[in-house]
Amino acid sequence: MDRILIEALKVDTVIGVYDWERTIQQSLSLDLTLATDIRPAAATDDLSLTLDYAAICQRIQRFADAHQFALVETFAERLAECLRHEFPISWLRLRVRKPGAVPQAASVGLEITRGELPTAKE
Repeated sequence: MDRILIEALKVDTVIGVYDWERTIQQSLSLDLTLATDIRPAAATDDLSLTLDYAAICQRIQRFADAHQFALVETFAERLAECLRHEFPISWLRLRVRKPGAVPQAASVGLEITRGELPTAKE
């Protein structure tokens, strides 16, 4: 199965468990891997036959603007649900990093996978 990649997408959102974090926006860095069959789009050069990564990126920023979570875990789970509901994504891997959350680390974060990974059809 083919996979669409979106790497190091920066989104700003209100996120964190501490009171001071609830008063500012912080940056998150997202990496997504989205399973799809690109052959129909490649054969016809038709964007409507594949995942529109620009539209997905715009939706992610709107999601980040509209929600405030304490946990990165909650952000990741709800975003995965949103994307799978609004786009034809049967499987995704989402990595969310929060730079600067721990002074000794470049970033902290998590990776989740959701859905069933389709098998390639020959």
